[in-house]
Amino acid sequence: MQYKTMVLELLYQRPEMQEQLRRTGRLLPTLERYAKELKTRHEAWKGALSQTRPASDPSQIASEALEMALKELEDRLPPVSPPDATGPLSLEGAMAFVRRHTPPA
Repeated sequence: MQYKTMVLELLYQRPEMQEQLRRTGRLLPTLERYAKELKTRHEAWKGALSQTRPASDPSQIASEALEMALKELEDRLPPVSPPDATGPLSLEGAMAFVRRHTPPA
């Protein structure tokens, strides 16, 4: 799982925040911190969902857990700037991007 890639995509959707972090030299530390938080929340959601639905497919649980963890992180970030000509990716768009760029397990 490429947590940094997912977080970076969320930051790309917020160009003002990304630029401010870059200018102040905080982009990489912030990216790493958010990626670690995302991984921690993903694992926590996987555990919680596995306990409530033990018969569910583990890959389905992992996917749902990741969506929930991403939503939590996205909700904590500043809102996305108004879309430009290409428009920022939605959460679904970010997930599709990650799926296209993640090698099969």
